[in-house]
Amino acid sequence: MNMTKSDIVDIISASTGISKVETEAVVKGFLDTVIDAMKDGKSIELRGFGSFKVVKRAQRVARNPKTNEEVIVPEQHVPVLKISKDFKKAVSEAVPA
Repeated sequence: MNMTKSDIVDIISASTGISKVETEAVVKGFLDTVIDAMKDGKSIELRGFGSFKVVKRAQRVARNPKTNEEVIVPEQHVPVLKISKDFKKAVSEAVPA
């Protein structure tokens, strides 16, 4: 079961009493702020949730599975989210095995 941005807006709107339009603007603003900060190479730390940062992946050699031909994957910068210990623990305790 997947949750979409629209689902998040609905839940926040219902629990806070803020209109869906205003809630959607806040959620969009948050996401845009995170993306813009990471584009500038900044890290973001949300205590109890996790840390967003940009890491540099070195150039590497991979294989095309269809042709088995070697392909060079260029160096790139990718966004990474490291989940906090509290978040991991909460999920681990709540989700049945």
